[in-house]
Amino acid sequence: MNAKRRVLIFPAGSEIGLEIHSSLKYSHHVELFGASGKSDHASFIYDEDHYTEDDFYVDQPGFIARFNGLLRKLKIEFVYPTHDTIACFLAEHQHEIDAKVLTSCADTNRIARSKRQTYEAFGKFDFCPEVFDCPRDEPAFPVFLKPDAGQGGKGTYVAESAEDLAFYLAKDPELLATEFLPGEELSVDCFTDLHGALRFIGPRTRERIQMGISFRSTTVEVTEEIRHIAQSINDTVSLNGSWFFQVKKDGQGRFKLMEFAPRQSSTMGLYRHAGVNFALLTLFNAMGTPVDILQNGYAVQLDRCLRNRFKADLTFSRVYIDFDETLVTGRQVHELAMAFVYQCRNRGVSLVLLTKHRYTLADTLRGCGISEHLFEEIIQIPDSVDKWTRINPDGAIFIDNYWFDRRAVKDKLGIPVFDVDGIECLLH
Repeated sequence: MNAKRRVLIFPAGSEIGLEIHSSLKYSHHVELFGASGKSDHASFIYDEDHYTEDDFYVDQPGFIARFNGLLRKLKIEFVYPTHDTIACFLAEHQHEIDAKVLTSCADTNRIARSKRQTYEAFGKFDFCPEVFDCPRDEPAFPVFLKPDAGQGGKGTYVAESAEDLAFYLAKDPELLATEFLPGEELSVDCFTDLHGALRFIGPRTRERIQMGISFRSTTVEVTEEIRHIAQSINDTVSLNGSWFFQVKKDGQGRFKLMEFAPRQSSTMGLYRHAGVNFALLTLFNAMGTPVDILQNGYAVQLDRCLRNRFKADLTFSRVYIDFDETLVTGRQVHELAMAFVYQCRNRGVSLVLLTKHRYTLADTLRGCGISEHLFEEIIQIPDSVDKWTRINPDGAIFIDNYWFDRRAVKDKLGIPVFDVDGIECLLH
């Protein structure tokens, strides 16, 4: 396991793809690549030579040839599919794909992709919801209607009456009618090892749901009821690596199966922060490496929000950065600013500390745990000296919390200037 394994995430910009990227980006076992059929957020998180956008749509003619061309060019060994339809397609065509697809077998993917086949596979279990043959059956209302191959809650309806049911079925006769489940909903993240043994069961809440994704989720204890459902699924279909299922309580308070999927989920990052890295475990499975699961024993809660990433049409070779209220606030180091300092150091960008600090700077730096060796030059000037007079503008930018110093540098030298809040735009 000394050589890095070349891994492609596809599509790379989905929430699932972004979670897998977060799971593996620091692993010394992996060199990560991304591919997408459209421009999306993935282009902001991969280096250009590790990311490809092309006509990668599984329903388009010539997809396999185009996709294999990319796999061969990048010498990809493993592919993480991040969408149910794509996972199913790649599993069905594994014999034609020039890399190992990290999902379960084609039969399991086909069952998971179809709600009707899912309920047929698990119909003998008490956790399977009642499915109605409409309009022949006369169900008790309300009734829940869902597409056979849907995801994210799209195209679902609640029929409160026979008239509602007839209306929705007239719109889409292929809708699946099931019992309405009014109670608590959980997602359960699981891992099955390369020998088919269920090694991990991780229930989590779905407290705030948007776009079918849990924007707030909290780990909860495994009950015998959840363990029974997980083990029954694992014993009924062939699973390999990461997978998950969703359950919801019926009117009597019993959990019923909504769906399962033989792939990574976007919220598996919750358990990753308790020590269970599903993406890495799945890769080890594919490599034939036995694994142990090291879960930390504390509850974790995850909450999502929109996050900005930036691409600035800006190149620079030198950074002049202030100290007081920029690198530090009082005696507290500004973490974002220091992240930028180390990014510059890693990328060979010269750093000049330009400050009007009124005390012995070496002592203050030492007290804050900041090494003077981070900087190519340290310039400490009195209040009477203008900072712009000490700046070589060639290839430079200037970062300072003080508006008047930024204005003077901009007016006199014409170089880009940034307040502390603008550092976010400079981070990669």
